[in-house]
Amino acid sequence: MFPLFKENIRIAFDSIKSQLLRTILTVMIIAIGITALVGILSAVSALENTISSDFASMGANTFNLQRYEFTTQTRGGGQREKVNPIITYREVKNFKENFSYPLTQASISFTGTSNAEVKYENEKTDPEVSIVGVNENYLSNSGLSLEEGRELNYFDIQNNNNVAILGADFAEGLFKNTSPVDKTISVRGVKFQVIGILESKGSTFGNNQDLRVLIPIERARSMFTQPNINYNISVKVGDKEMMEGAQSEAIITFRNIRGLNPVEENNFGMERSDDLLNRIFSITSYLNIAAWIISIITIFGSSIALMNIMLVSVTERTREIGIRKALGAKKGTIATQFFMETLIIGQIGGILGILLGILIGYGVSSAADFNFVTPWKAILWATGITILVAILAGSYPANKAAKQDPIDSLHYE
Repeated sequence: MFPLFKENIRIAFDSIKSQLLRTILTVMIIAIGITALVGILSAVSALENTISSDFASMGANTFNLQRYEFTTQTRGGGQREKVNPIITYREVKNFKENFSYPLTQASISFTGTSNAEVKYENEKTDPEVSIVGVNENYLSNSGLSLEEGRELNYFDIQNNNNVAILGADFAEGLFKNTSPVDKTISVRGVKFQVIGILESKGSTFGNNQDLRVLIPIERARSMFTQPNINYNISVKVGDKEMMEGAQSEAIITFRNIRGLNPVEENNFGMERSDDLLNRIFSITSYLNIAAWIISIITIFGSSIALMNIMLVSVTERTREIGIRKALGAKKGTIATQFFMETLIIGQIGGILGILLGILIGYGVSSAADFNFVTPWKAILWATGITILVAILAGSYPANKAAKQDPIDSLHYE
């Protein structure tokens, strides 16, 4: 049994070599469909993995009060349906003082600038550093961890100390691989003592999260005095079961701060970190659907092409089929030979498509700074699809070859 199977494989490879051009074209058609599937799914998986890692540290126990909801309704021409006022410092300070709910802590922050220059002795960075004013709860609520040093504490904030926490990139750049802790840096002429270094967070959508400086919020306000600064409020709830109650209390507190009457709608937004994550994933699901539609259309075409090449092969080798049957080959042997050829061509196209798809996914991930992961699910789907295509495309030609009459086949010219 095994020698016969081995012989069928050898004959299949010989036949493929004899029809090399047609085989290459068919393989490429199959590969294009599989490449589209694996490539898009790889890129989407990398995107989802990046977003998940960025939001996972924040957990499901955090929600934010912000100027707008994540989804903003628009009118024709791209104008906002409703313009909410910015969240001012007075409002965030009043919120922190008046918001009272068990097992919660609120952090307030704002970005003073995203193009600051940081100096250390005779060295300085490019003007692309973000300076963020924060309070003592910012690190905990944002899911940030320290690689070295200590956090900003209550006394740093209350005493308006000139201390700073740096992003991970500063350790390798500005300080040339020496510990920045206890060193003195200068931002806009103001000197700060470095008390900590954040763990690396990488870059998301071109935004380098490791190139930022965290300083006490009051010190930041004295340095960045531009009008219409929008502040951020983040609330962390110790018990997830108390999340809805904490959100309701936060809405009531902020409505009171803004003096809204009971019939007025909220002129601010609220987002939970996991809600935002789910919305983003719902968007990426459309990309997955697009990948399947593109690949299925292409693979359907490739299955037709594969069936066509096998039907042509059966016709061209009619005399060979007659000789083999005259020598005692059974129907199953003939069918297995042609089915094996179809399967080999399909798997070659599948393997090539998987490799190209992974390379495309990796290239997109590298260009966009996504966290690439090997798309095992897409690979398994692609393997299964190529086997299915081979079965569907090879069954009819193999059956046709097996049913040919040996006498008619021997007389075929």
